[in-house]
Amino acid sequence: MKLDAKIPEGPLAEKWEKHKFNIKLVNPANKRKYDIIVVGTGLAGASAAATLAELGYNVKAFCFQDSPRRAHSIAAQGGINAAKNYQGDGDSIFRLFYDTIKGGDYRSREANVYRLAQVSVNIIDQAVAQGVPFAREYGGLLANRSFGGAQVSRTFYAKGQTGQQLLLGAYSALMRQVAAGKVQLFPRTELLDVVLVDGKARGIVTRNLITGKIESHSAHAVVLATGGYGNVFYLSTNAMGSNGSAAWRAYKKGALFANPCFTQIHPTCIPVSGHYQSKLTLMSESLRNDGRVWVPKTVEDAEKIRRGELNPNDLPEDRRDYYLERKYPSFGNLVPRDVASRNAKYVCDEGRGVGSTGLAVFLDFRDAIKRDGRAVIEAKYGNLFDMYMRITGENPYEVPMKIYPAVHYTMGGLWVDYNLMTTIPGLYAIGECNFSDHGANRLGASALMQGLADGYFILPYTIGDYLARMPYDKVPTTHPAFKDAEREVENRIKKLLSINGKRTVDEFHRELGKIMWDYCGMSRNAEGLTKAREMVVKLREEFWSDLKMVGVNEEFNQTLEKALRVADFFELAELMIIDALHRNESCGGHFREEYQTPDGEALRNDEEYAYVAAWQYTGDGNEPVLHKEPLVFENVKLTQRSYK
Repeated sequence: MKLDAKIPEGPLAEKWEKHKFNIKLVNPANKRKYDIIVVGTGLAGASAAATLAELGYNVKAFCFQDSPRRAHSIAAQGGINAAKNYQGDGDSIFRLFYDTIKGGDYRSREANVYRLAQVSVNIIDQAVAQGVPFAREYGGLLANRSFGGAQVSRTFYAKGQTGQQLLLGAYSALMRQVAAGKVQLFPRTELLDVVLVDGKARGIVTRNLITGKIESHSAHAVVLATGGYGNVFYLSTNAMGSNGSAAWRAYKKGALFANPCFTQIHPTCIPVSGHYQSKLTLMSESLRNDGRVWVPKTVEDAEKIRRGELNPNDLPEDRRDYYLERKYPSFGNLVPRDVASRNAKYVCDEGRGVGSTGLAVFLDFRDAIKRDGRAVIEAKYGNLFDMYMRITGENPYEVPMKIYPAVHYTMGGLWVDYNLMTTIPGLYAIGECNFSDHGANRLGASALMQGLADGYFILPYTIGDYLARMPYDKVPTTHPAFKDAEREVENRIKKLLSINGKRTVDEFHRELGKIMWDYCGMSRNAEGLTKAREMVVKLREEFWSDLKMVGVNEEFNQTLEKALRVADFFELAELMIIDALHRNESCGGHFREEYQTPDGEALRNDEEYAYVAAWQYTGDGNEPVLHKEPLVFENVKLTQRSYK
């Protein structure tokens, strides 16, 4: 298989405009003859479904939540990037492009990232027109704040609930099309397989989560907007329902899976509090604008704070280590997430961590409150502070927050070309579901940007180029390909329900997550990864022989839902380990301990690993096949990433 990214010719700044002119169009009268399935109704899926319907296509939109409003995009807090340069501080489309390429440690495509920076300016106008209540300056202009990995303020925000407000904007656009009859909405419905006819994606098989009914849906093209796979680690900042099964089903039907080991650890999360905790809570990266990260300089002081013998507010300045400001004076507390996370791990490994477990660092707002006043800090971050107080019982206006890194986002995903199409013709992947824009590390406030860029401004153009070459003929769901897929789904469900074991799904998932966190998490090495693969394979065998299942398919059965997803997580986890083992370098969120600079930074190997690693499924029990898409850098110079 030869990977063709279909990157347009010409200068970087002109590629997208020229491409839009050169691709085929579907005229308005013909758009109503085409059916498109969109799976997922987060920012990417809702914006895509609404825009495609507005253009005239017939859209079916699917989500496993009871409402599109409950998609995980709602949890994004800090903001959305755009190269508007409202602050006049030197921002530009090229600077956003450069920061994103550098932030991803030079492991993403130049053409995709530049296009993302270009359309970012349109996203803000779109959202404002929808009534998204972005924060504004005193004079009424849109406000901006800074985020990690940048030295300019380009992040638009709505207090600490930016994702929720943007999702409500996309949701209103979506529901307008539902009311107009152009979008048919299927809530509480989960994709269980992708259907191929003559090698092209022509539909999906779903399960109604209330009744258990297995159904098929046909279309001319299928769009996956199903988010990331961070919950393979069990504990993450993702919603507990978030999963990688839709992407994994596509992988097993022939779509390549790219860079699966590129997972992001977010440095600003509420620390783990107990063994049976089910998820973690994110504290927005925006807090690092005003909060200062520190730990005691000595292990002795850290131990006293952990035992409650010393109030952190009483520790003098000369006994505090503001380690990010010390090590990275140019960026300080606003270094990218992978850098901030690793440094938190380092100081905790030295014994200088705080909290009951010693796995926490302080995020302190004392100086900001003294400088600006409590009212200003409350206006910026009030809902985040309230959330922290409710979860921890501590008041961050009076004592420093405690934070620690946690799994947050996955940069890996289905391989897509410039048009956002996977290696299966007619199957598209958008948002976090694909691999395309973030390389080995995503900069904060770029997830919302990519999801809305894909959904509002990229896919609606590029999907037309594919559909314009297709006949209008519809494939009936009575076609043998649909019936075969339904049988595969039913057999998988029967196999799970027939296991009469003793261990619950959550037990298996928790154990899998611990293996992945310990050996394929914030740092990895060859010995640990090799051991982890053996452990995952052994645990998967136990899963299929000792899983305790209850209930039947023909009812609301959350045990079955979880089991289907965790079964896929086991296979995905092994691919993540294989990918991490093969990449003998450190880059971004992929930190191999064998490959680091003398001062502990990620050490890339551009001569051998400047490529996208795209893996092909070759059958259960067989080794996946690696395909490489070389990354060519014509507009940025490959250098050792530095934030000092």
